[in-house]
Amino acid sequence: MTLKRVVVTGLGALTPIGNTLPEYWNGLKAGKSGAAPITRFDASLYKTKFACEVKNFDIGNFMDRKEARKMDPFAQYAMVAVDEAIKDSNLPLAEVNPDRVGVIWGSGIGGLLTFQEEVKTYAKGDGTPRFNPFFIPKMIPDLSAGHISIKYGFRGPNFVTVSACASSTNAIYDAFTYLRLGKADVIVSGGSEAAVCEAGVGGFNAMRALSERNDSPETASRPYDKDRDGFVLGEGAGALILEEYEHAVKRGARIYGEVLGGGMTADAYHITAPHPEGAGITRVMYNALEEAGVKPEQIDYINTHGTSTPLGDIGEIRAIQKVFGSHAYNLNISSTKSMTGHLLGAAGAIESIACLMAIDQSIIPPTINHYTDDPGLDPKLNLTFNEAQHRNVDVALSNTFGFGGHNFSIIFKKFKA
Repeated sequence: MTLKRVVVTGLGALTPIGNTLPEYWNGLKAGKSGAAPITRFDASLYKTKFACEVKNFDIGNFMDRKEARKMDPFAQYAMVAVDEAIKDSNLPLAEVNPDRVGVIWGSGIGGLLTFQEEVKTYAKGDGTPRFNPFFIPKMIPDLSAGHISIKYGFRGPNFVTVSACASSTNAIYDAFTYLRLGKADVIVSGGSEAAVCEAGVGGFNAMRALSERNDSPETASRPYDKDRDGFVLGEGAGALILEEYEHAVKRGARIYGEVLGGGMTADAYHITAPHPEGAGITRVMYNALEEAGVKPEQIDYINTHGTSTPLGDIGEIRAIQKVFGSHAYNLNISSTKSMTGHLLGAAGAIESIACLMAIDQSIIPPTINHYTDDPGLDPKLNLTFNEAQHRNVDVALSNTFGFGGHNFSIIFKKFKA
């Protein structure tokens, strides 16, 4: 069979550095940090007292509060980002075939706050099993895709991918595959996460995964810096409207870029630590290049997983050098997690958006908070430190990796008819 082309026709973002796509992109260009002391709960006894929270957000401005109470914040975030993306795409909802429009979403954890609050309420009681009737629907990750499909009447493929911090790249890659195979005309994809709560911060603190730079939250996420000490927890959502090329052209859609292909591998090594030689990361980029039909020297920009952890950052950069050889010195490389923090299952979605905007606007978002060179990293590499750089971007690659050894890469290209 002939595989179909897949393009991106709409974007939406709700992030710690901006609550809309324009705000998010302006924040990236400006090198804005979303990190600040935690406001959601009293974090004074926690090792980490800061995070990248979504700011100035009131769900009542987007939906009826009665309906909102049926959703965990991760699902609320999804609804807001998807609404923006659908409007941005100018998708004619009254004209598309709803049986040919799907929703493939990603979330690594789902309703963590809901789970936490229900268990706390039960523990304070007399042992009588009293639970909110929406406890399970609010908690399980797949309800985000369910809510989206119910609101818009989309009856095509519908599910949520759960692959830890790689979840939303997994979702985008699955959406690309279904569209390529002709299983749908349009798929709403992306991811959302809302883990800034006692259980989320406490759990990651117990793993010693988070930065503890409480005296300077805004500089705590510092990928590739010698003094990095862990990631900064973030939250939010990113949404992409993926569309079969002929369907998009027929309706005169604005096209941000084309999805060329992707790769997926497993480290098969450790539940949280990356493979010491970056074996899975190396293979996933090779796989993505092969499927996309792209040579290494055609890549202009790589948005890295780059979480600001001591082991992960070096492993990924060394894998990039292995895959790209001498061309690695011609690449722009950056980690936008230095600004947004780590959105866990939503990370791949907002970072794919960063790649598409880099292609569309010819601007590379920076890796902020670089102060001291890491002697373990090649100083000749262009890691786009501290300031955005102007550059024509024809092809961009986004890397996303998750606990359990899940690795995904996806490649976007400037659209040409």
